Amino acid sequence: MGSADSKLNFRKAVIQLTTKTQPVEATDDAFWDQFWADTATSVQDVFALVPAAEIRAVREESPSNLATLCYKAVEKLVQGAESGCHSEKEKQIVLNCSRLLTRVLPYIFEDPDWRGFFWSTVPGAGRAGQGDDDDENARPLAESLLLAIADLLFCPDFTVQSHRRSTVDSAEDVHSLDSCEYIWEAGVGFAHSPQPNYIHDLNRMELLKLLLTCFSEAMYLPPAPDSGSTNPWVQFFCSTENRHALPLFTSLLNTVCAYDPVGYGIPYNHLLFSDYREPLVEEAAQVLIVTLDHDSATSASPTVDGTTTGTAMDDADPPGPENLFVNYLSRIHREEDFQFILKGIARLLSNPLLQTYLPNSTKKIQFHQELLVLFWKLCDFNKKFLFFVLKSSDVLDILVPILYFLNDARADHYGARLNKPYSVRVPMDIPVFTGTHADLLIVVFHKIITSGHQRLQPLFDCLLTIVVNVSPYLKSLSMVAANKLLHLLEAFSTTWFLFSAAQNHHLVFFLLEAFNNIIQYQFDGNSNLVYAIIRKRSVFHQLANLPADPPAIHKALQRRRRPPESLSRTGSQEGASMEGSRPAAPAEPGTLKTSLVATPGIDKLTEKSQVSEDGTLRSLEPMSQQSSAEGSPAAEEPDQAWREQRRLSSASASGQWNPTSEWVLSWKSKLPLQTIMRLLQVLVPQVEKICIDKGLTDESEILRFLQHGTLVGLLPVPHPILIRKYQANSGTAMWFRTYMWGVIYLRNVDPPVWYDTDVKLFEIQRV
Repeated sequence: MGSADSKLNFRKAVIQLTTKTQPVEATDDAFWDQFWADTATSVQDVFALVPAAEIRAVREESPSNLATLCYKAVEKLVQGAESGCHSEKEKQIVLNCSRLLTRVLPYIFEDPDWRGFFWSTVPGAGRAGQGDDDDENARPLAESLLLAIADLLFCPDFTVQSHRRSTVDSAEDVHSLDSCEYIWEAGVGFAHSPQPNYIHDLNRMELLKLLLTCFSEAMYLPPAPDSGSTNPWVQFFCSTENRHALPLFTSLLNTVCAYDPVGYGIPYNHLLFSDYREPLVEEAAQVLIVTLDHDSATSASPTVDGTTTGTAMDDADPPGPENLFVNYLSRIHREEDFQFILKGIARLLSNPLLQTYLPNSTKKIQFHQELLVLFWKLCDFNKKFLFFVLKSSDVLDILVPILYFLNDARADHYGARLNKPYSVRVPMDIPVFTGTHADLLIVVFHKIITSGHQRLQPLFDCLLTIVVNVSPYLKSLSMVAANKLLHLLEAFSTTWFLFSAAQNHHLVFFLLEAFNNIIQYQFDGNSNLVYAIIRKRSVFHQLANLPADPPAIHKALQRRRRPPESLSRTGSQEGASMEGSRPAAPAEPGTLKTSLVATPGIDKLTEKSQVSEDGTLRSLEPMSQQSSAEGSPAAEEPDQAWREQRRLSSASASGQWNPTSEWVLSWKSKLPLQTIMRLLQVLVPQVEKICIDKGLTDESEILRFLQHGTLVGLLPVPHPILIRKYQANSGTAMWFRTYMWGVIYLRNVDPPVWYDTDVKLFEIQRV
């Protein structure tokens, strides 16, 4: 049958389905086979030939027909999985049913009345078994579907290379098949790299797309951080019920981490042949991050023994959660596996940054957001991997692309190693400078804060917390980075900004804490920062003499009622350095954007630890935090007031916030200015004397003097280093969930799986 004829017949069947007023019997194979038996339609054809309005019409007016269509399509997938899909016709039926279900499922999920449908057995269809011996048939439809997809993803000659020696051998029995021998790619726990096969990759993609659609029920539920976060589809698929859980997890991870988009280093290679691997890698990354969407703060349930291989996974670890994908990920422990994962993710994240003499000579991948979420999950669930990353110089290969993407996306939505010289030149719209990775981090953060989208404001706390955490280890900031930090302090300490929102003064506390850490622990190499502090000493004096009387507060607010996105124009001379930098481009007309739930406050994201004298981290209990405040006022800026101010900050957004003298005095008295004031008291007269005595105007001479200066014995006793560590909780888990599904929604446009369906997890904005 020709392709045009098959499309015509398929379209006729769809029309019949919507126009038949009487329910069609499940046994009427002649009718149902029209949907999958002879058609040679692509997934794009299915989306075009089955319009949204018609799916909804069947759902509302002929619900039993829609139920039977779903049931019959799942039945065909189950039959295909059991037979092993040996004939071309069987393979075609499986693909057609897979495409049809991918099209229909979102419309089932968007209607609350239908949501339980896949979790019920189908009555009257000859499958709802009553006796124990027929237990398999009594499975809910969702379970049958998920198990069939898992089987089909390891189906010889369909999605994996057959191991048969010759065609004379009998077909491989799908039930006795050990899918661990059919892992898709070499890497973690698997040394053999199968021959690439274009058709197998396409078939895997179709099935992974259907799997992702099954998991997407989460998109049709409104965000609720306090409710149970378990996705029943993911929960079942990643349970011991799925005998392919380990090989599938390994296949997805290895497929992503082994992918090389450059094309073996041959320039323009991607223009000579189509790269069918990239869409598969993209799908694999999306399925992986969804299956790993597990609230680490609440996981503690044990797993069944013996479900992992002793080679790649570490059996000595405490048992992980019931989600086997999370369990397997948490138990990877071999150095070579960590190296393979880190190298692979770093290679892919760095791909858009590749600078070559031949423009467009390397293929540019688009799925960096999925990769960043995957990298986060790896670090969150596998602490051995996190420590491996932190002690490896390759962490900088991850840091630079992250800063690039942060800078690049600002219109929308690691300690001592940072001192390693930064030499790779990345195409970023930031000032050219010579310095370390720490300098790059500060310059990019400055750029995000001063010229980013207003909706990035909730991230200011996070960005400055990172600066504070690394500050005790920064051996020598460049002049550019030092000036950027002073510019931020200057901008954040203007009275109009300090008084315009309940929590704005926290940003000043963070910056002062970073300065104190560098002066107390890294004074010797930081003459650039000391010089910048001396030059901008008036900012510190103004902070110390901050007015708190009502008329001054009123005057400050009247003078500048302006949002913080104009920070780079606060009258500072530093603003000049921002000229010529291109603003981040807004979304193109006709595109979609997703609006996420609010970013949780920094106090919800972190727990506090002190660095002990022996260099170990000691977690601070909330009660003991008050006592440590004496040693480090900046670190423990009034904790009781913090929560109250957070509560008030929502009011400030709607213009209800009114600062009072008492409020200003409550935190002004705790500003940690002692160390800096002492530094200024000692060094300013010396610098002025040198300038007068030698008639100096050249800053290099002053810097030379500061390099050889010392403040030993002159500064207050060094305060304990305070580190704020990320702490997972239901609020951050919810934010990640909405972000992840927002990315997946926007990335799946061909076919547009969820477009124009009634998504509840986030808002869709048409630009």
